[in-house]
Amino acid sequence: MVKLADDEKAMLDGKGGPAKQKAMELLVKYADALNCERFVDTNNIAGVPGSSTLFLKDYYKDFNGGNYEAIFSLFDLDSDQVVPVPKVTAYSCHLQGGVDPKEWDTLGKSREVFEHQQEDEAAVADHGIQVMKTCTPYLAGNVPVKGEHCAWMESSAVVFCNSVIGGRTNTEGRESTSAAMLTGKIPDWGFHRDDYRRGTHAIEVKVPIESMLDWGMLGYFTGYAVEENIPVITGVTYQPNLIRHKHFGAAAASSGGVELYHMVGITPEAPSREVAFGGNKPVETIAYGPAERRKTYEMLNSVGTDENVDFVMLGCPHASIEQIWEVANLLEGKKISPSTKLWLFTSRSVKSMADTNGYTKTIRAAGGTVLTDTCSAIGLAVPKGTKVVALDSAKQTHYLPAMMGIEAWFGTTKDCIDAALTGHWHGELR
Repeated sequence: MVKLADDEKAMLDGKGGPAKQKAMELLVKYADALNCERFVDTNNIAGVPGSSTLFLKDYYKDFNGGNYEAIFSLFDLDSDQVVPVPKVTAYSCHLQGGVDPKEWDTLGKSREVFEHQQEDEAAVADHGIQVMKTCTPYLAGNVPVKGEHCAWMESSAVVFCNSVIGGRTNTEGRESTSAAMLTGKIPDWGFHRDDYRRGTHAIEVKVPIESMLDWGMLGYFTGYAVEENIPVITGVTYQPNLIRHKHFGAAAASSGGVELYHMVGITPEAPSREVAFGGNKPVETIAYGPAERRKTYEMLNSVGTDENVDFVMLGCPHASIEQIWEVANLLEGKKISPSTKLWLFTSRSVKSMADTNGYTKTIRAAGGTVLTDTCSAIGLAVPKGTKVVALDSAKQTHYLPAMMGIEAWFGTTKDCIDAALTGHWHGELR
């Protein structure tokens, strides 16, 4: 049974108000289910507090009309009654939503959906939560430090926080993150603890890994090979930048549920192979060579047969300014095929930089659209009539065909832009 500190007992006794009391009740149940003995303090939380769809609003319509407090109380905190929800006490941000506030009609959403999202967003801001609306909060102003205890949702954000930054978070749900926003507490288990962060499986890379395509494929292979375990990757000689880590981690989290990886000599908790494994021997040693590289590429392209591409989607996880700059350079002075749509997804803050630098204008002039807050998978949105999509994200290639019933091609960003310009897929493994 979890042991409570004095401030935690006070909240559980209702001294911080009914919402904090309900939040602590939920967290105590969570900790007890995990057989966890204590909580850790957190001042960095990323979730989707109080957000709802029109379905949820209608489902709870008999409780304050299904407003933000009703959703936060009944759905997030599993309360048996609607309680007044105060401003959050810990630094908190809101992750991606389901609709772009300016391009909602482009995404095929109704005005009713748009207006409901706006109401939700106003309530989020009123409760002291940062409206980031992105799956890459570390690109939009929320950057933890090594060793910092966080409570984050979103698989690609979690693996980046744990692995690249060296922050500490499990993959939390909206209930635990919403409760943590009010209490500043999260159970001390899993990736918050040193012994849990040691590597379990060895991945020995036998081929050069440089391009974003290769990093996405290596990530996809790694997740498929180790499932939810902790890989230690050796043999990488190329120093990956942020977007390569972003795509590696997102792919590994999608194909296998990886929440932490170590790259020897690269990530902060792996100065050596021995340190990464914490003195333990690997459960299994797995090679990634030319045959595995080819097989991974073929696996990702196994749902593509028709070479006529009518949709190109970029920005999963949400594009960095560097990626938008690359797309703008590839499109400058050119026109996208009339038979193809190009959507690029990013956060509001990064789009603001793209607007200032003229990249959004260049992409729009070519016939593309830069969107924020969501993506095709989260928003369940593709252009009307889409049959075949081209993607540079292994994560999106993993999810979108199954979710939307379409074919997909996976390749480089340049392959995808070529498909947008010509309407045809010409990508191949080089």
